[in-house]
Formats: sequence, C-alpha cells, structure tokens
Amino acid sequence: MMNTEPVAHISEDGRVHSLSTHLRGTADLARLFADEFGYGQWGMTLGLWHDLGKHSVEFQQYIRAVCGIDAHIEIKPGRVDHSAAGALHAVARFGKLGRIFAYPIAGHHAGLADWQSETSGMGALIQRLQKKDLLESALAYGISEDILSHPFPTERPKPGNALNRSLWLRMLFSCLVDADFLDTEAFFDAPKAPKRENYPGLAALLPLFETYMCKKQAAARDTPVNRIRSAVLARCQEMANNASGIYSLTVPTGGGKALSSMAFALRHAVSCGQKRIIYVIPYTSIIEQTADQFREILGDAVVEHHSNIDVSSEGSESARSSLACENWNAPVIITTSVQFFESLFASRTSRCRKLHNIVNSVVILDEAQLLPPEFLNPSLEALDELQKNYGVTVIFCTATQPALGPQKTLDFDFKGLPSITEIMDDPVSLYKDLKRVDVKTLGALGEAQSWESVAAMLQRHDSVLCIVSRRDDARTLWELMPKGTIHLSALMCGAHRSEKISEIKQRLKDGLPTRVVSTQLVEAGVDLDFPVVYRSMAGLDSIAQAAGRCNREGLLAQGELYVFTPPSRIPAGHLRQASEIGRRLLEAHLDEPLAPAQFAEFFKEFYWVQGENLDKHGILKDLANDPEMRISFRTAAGKFKLIDEAAQAPVIVQYRNDHLISMLCLGMPERGLLRKLQRSVVNLPRHLHGKLLASGAIREVHPGIFLQGHGALYQEHLGFCPDKSIIYEPDELLC
Repeated sequence: MMNTEPVAHISEDGRVHSLSTHLRGTADLARLFADEFGYGQWGMTLGLWHDLGKHSVEFQQYIRAVCGIDAHIEIKPGRVDHSAAGALHAVARFGKLGRIFAYPIAGHHAGLADWQSETSGMGALIQRLQKKDLLESALAYGISEDILSHPFPTERPKPGNALNRSLWLRMLFSCLVDADFLDTEAFFDAPKAPKRENYPGLAALLPLFETYMCKKQAAARDTPVNRIRSAVLARCQEMANNASGIYSLTVPTGGGKALSSMAFALRHAVSCGQKRIIYVIPYTSIIEQTADQFREILGDAVVEHHSNIDVSSEGSESARSSLACENWNAPVIITTSVQFFESLFASRTSRCRKLHNIVNSVVILDEAQLLPPEFLNPSLEALDELQKNYGVTVIFCTATQPALGPQKTLDFDFKGLPSITEIMDDPVSLYKDLKRVDVKTLGALGEAQSWESVAAMLQRHDSVLCIVSRRDDARTLWELMPKGTIHLSALMCGAHRSEKISEIKQRLKDGLPTRVVSTQLVEAGVDLDFPVVYRSMAGLDSIAQAAGRCNREGLLAQGELYVFTPPSRIPAGHLRQASEIGRRLLEAHLDEPLAPAQFAEFFKEFYWVQGENLDKHGILKDLANDPEMRISFRTAAGKFKLIDEAAQAPVIVQYRNDHLISMLCLGMPERGLLRKLQRSVVNLPRHLHGKLLASGAIREVHPGIFLQGHGALYQEHLGFCPDKSIIYEPDELLC
C-alpha cells in the first residue's frame, strides 16, 4: 500500500482519481475563485492541503474497499477522518496564523466549527487539532514536498468592520468547498460541467433588457403614473454609471421600482465590471412572479433559488438551473432574504458554497424595510463588509426607506451605514407627484372598532381590500362578510394563495366586484389595484404598503385608505412597538402621514426602542475579530435564523396534489418530491402542531414529515382550519 499512488476517489466502475490530481485541481479552482477578491494564494494553499489526510494507510485501505461518489464524505458513519490532517499541518507550519487555514480545511465536509464552545464538544476546532496522530499517519505515507512546503501567502487581509475576519474566512471556505465539489464532480460525472456553463454575460443581457423597456414604454398608456415611471427609469439609468457603493432607491409603491432597480443594476454592473445580479425578496409568496417577469426579458439567465421551486427533472435548461442553485454561478439570481442572509452567517458547506459568487455582484434588497430588527446590526455589518472588500454594490429598494444611517444619542449608539447614496434626486417631490391615496382613520385610533362595524363598512364598497395583522382576525372578519368575499392568509398553502391572487387580479381587470380580506402577505410585491383599502393599525411602513394596493395605476382622482384600530391586540414585541409608533405619527401628521420624512422619524424611533436588541442574539460577539482566531462559527449560524424554526412546524396539506401525496405515502421521501410539495406546506405554531399530532388530525408519514390527516382540515375558502371536526372518508384511511 505504501508504494502505490494515493487515491482520492474511485468510481463504481473502477476508475481512479489520483490524490495528487485532486489536490492540484482543487487548488487551481480555489485560487481562481479567491482571486476574485484578491486572495488567490490563500485559496491555492487551502486546495493543496484540504485532503492531506487521505495519504494515510487507513484512508487508502478504506477508499479501495468502499468506492462511489459518497465514499469520501467523512461525516457519515464509519468514515475515516481525512480533513484534520491538513488543518494540523497548517498550524504546525504557520503557528497561530495556521488556524486561518485550519477552520476551512477541517470543516470542508462537516462545516465551519467553533474554536471552542459549551455545546461543540469534540467537534470544536481546538479539540480536532489535538488529533496529531492523523497528521503523523499521513506524513508516514509520503506526501510530495512541494505540496507540504507551500509558502505562506503574501496577500494580506484588508481592514474592515467587526465581521472582517469571520466573513473573510467564510469566503475562503466557500472557495474551497465549491472547488472541491466541482473537481470531484468532474471526475464522477463529467457531463455535468457543460450544463453549468454557457450563460450569457451581463453585457449581453443589458441590450435585451433595454430593448424590452423601450417597447414597454412605447406601448404604455400616456398617464401621469406611467410618465413618472419613465422618469424613475431614466434616473436609474443615469445614476448607474456611478462607482460601486451602497445606494438607496426610494420610490413610492407603484412607481416601477422592480424594473428600474434592475435597469440600474445591469448598467451599473457592466460599467463596474461586476459579474452577476442578486435580487433579494423578503417572501417566497412573491418571488415567483418577480422571477417570471425577469425571465420573460432575460430568458434562462435568471435562476430562482428558494424552497418553492423544483427544477430537478424538467429538461436540460431546468437541470442547469438546478446546478446553478448550488453555487449561484448564473448571471441573475432571484432569492429570498432567508437564503441570502442566513448563508452569509452559515457554517454548513451547502449553504456556504455559493458565497464566493456574491463577490463582484450587485445585490438588490427589495422591500428593505423588512430587515428583521433583531438581526439588523449583523446584517448591516455584513453588507458593509461586502461593499468595502468584495466589490459588491448594495441597493436598498423600497417605498418606505428605513433610517439606516448612523444615530448617536446619550442612550443610543447605532453604527448603521454612514455612506448611502440616494438614486432619486428628489424623493419628496416624487412622493407628491405619485400621491394617489387619501389616508383617513375609521373613528379615533385610540378606540377599537368591532369586527361587525368593520364588516359593515366594507360592505358599502363593491371592490375593497381589508388587510389585518393576524390570521385569526382575517378569518373572523371574513366570516362576517357576504358570500363571494375572498380570504387570504398564510394558513393557505403557497399554491392556493397564488391561485387566489391570480383570481383577484383577473376580477379587478374585468371590472367585477371584488371584496378581499387578507393578512399582510399582500403588502410586499403583490400588484393589486383596489379603489378602496382598509388597514388595521400597524407600523407606518405597513400602512404605506397597504396604500400601495390602492389606486395603483392612478386611474382615479384619489383612492381611499382607511386605518382602524382592531378589537384584537397585536402580540407583545416589535410588531406592537411598530404599531404604537405608527399610531402616534399617524395622529400627528394626518395631513401627510406617508411623506418620506415620517418614515425617517418612524424608523429612528423604532430602532431606538429596540436598543441592544438590534443584535439580540449576540452574533457580532460570536464572530468578532480575535487575535487568537477564536471564532464561534457554528454557534453564530445556529442563532442567525430569520424564521424562528422552533416556534413553527410544517404540515403538508391536501390541495390539488393527490398524486404527490400518494407518492409520499407509498415510498421514501425523495428530495425532488419534497421540493414539489413545498408549495403545499402550511406552517403552524408548534403548540398547535403538537396538539393536532396527538389527536391524529395530522400524521407523521416519515420522520419529520407531517401530513394533513383528513380532508375536513383544509377548506377551499380558508385554507387550514384546525378547529374543523375530525371526519374521515374511507379512502383517506389508506394513506
């Protein structure tokens, strides 16, 4: 064994991937990726050393006994630890600075570890660096001297903020992980590589987009709103030649932000030599319509990456999209806030693999006001670092621009982002020009309105939208409305909501009476145009978003938005705080409640109220620059969850998906099937989920996969109704 050439992988048909070839191939790719942000030498060293442990007799015996694409993945039971040796060698060769290499190398299968924490146990990096016998075993086998003696890189880390070192390490980790995946894939499945390539560059996409916009403008009716949209577009195109930086695009709802922000991004990226555009959207409920719009213009250069899309088995172009989702190697990525921000703080290889492709990109944050307050400080630190050291341009795109500049008082020190450039030259005048809605109150805001009185007011209108803040409120109000009223809430699965929204749009287009009761899911990116909208009391940003669903095209002299105080109380927390601040500002400025100055005041006070809770979980402390390189990657990743998974639990509901549910019940839950069923998922409060599970109303058909237990639980008009009586049909007992 000692005299044979060491092997990295062996295919099931007996082909051999030599270890030397794999190390050098991975090093070349990692160097190429890291060169994008000036650290190619670091990437090369990581690639050369990441699999040094495969030189051991133990690994060579193992890999020859167990072949196949997954045989080398050490996190599975019975596998040989081959990643610690390279980490140990880095520390032995470079001392404390070797820990920089040790984190990515030791984690290239298991993920970035904590240096040491209460919960990390033997998985902590400091513990893995005690396994010196793993390096001795690899050295005894014999390793090429030019690999072992690779010099310390001459490239030096750049100064930055509190996340400087941890984000830099995570970027290097991304380069190594993607390079390792791609070099391994090229050996096992060579035909995959061409499917990842041949996307057009942004320079080729720019004329497609501008031709489309010219045709769209030529075909548009000559209305005041469309003239303003044209002016917004022209301004974005004009400002696009500016240098990379952090920008805000403040345009009232209905002003054409989505297309204009893309116009800015394409021109700007071509001007600055950037490689891709990443469009970040807060909700999966609206991501598909945005992606469809851009795909109509730019074709298959647009790739969606979120939980509601399955592209694994629908032809070559869809297969290519699936591959691009793995590492974001496509010109235009449409993704969610959860996917984008959680990846920036992730420790797992699958989440981090794409990060190096954020480098030299334009990131558009749609509905930027929805950044969760408890994660605001770490999110802004990450964006600031991406702009300073990774060639990223950031655009905060919203009608209700949050106050993200620095604020300092005796009791509040908000670092924020000191240099944000507004793209529009006069947002105040733009607000006045696009003002299409009169805001009124339904009674005094200090007095709650009964649902019966609200329902009576709604029934005075043939077409009206009422938005409330709670699912229970939506159902209660809907039940008081006449037959034919449409209900929307997150208790309806994604497929169901999409159908209802399409129905609403068609009815409005056809001029049919349309009454809708909805939760706030329609407030971001759903292009509805009602003559009258009602909104239960909420934050000023939510009220403005509700106004954006009213008289959107400006075809009426003025639309009407009525704000009222509901009989139910918003749960304690930042939503209640936002509502109380919004109520005070609304009462004080009822003449112009949605002017830009009011939003600046609203967010300043809202952030001040949060105080230290703008980094509620202490993530910046876990990832702070430390002279001893003691970083808690895994702990921080566990804390940075934009959606509290502990508070919610999913259930797959029965909604026009009988064939998929039958497949799920009869076989093992394959990944492709589960992704298709994402459109059929409703998330329930965990206490309710547990209660329904105990009663048999939902069933665990596979470990961790829960299915609606009987047909009565899901209603065509309301979605999931946990209070419906348990009545089984005979055929429902078969699954």
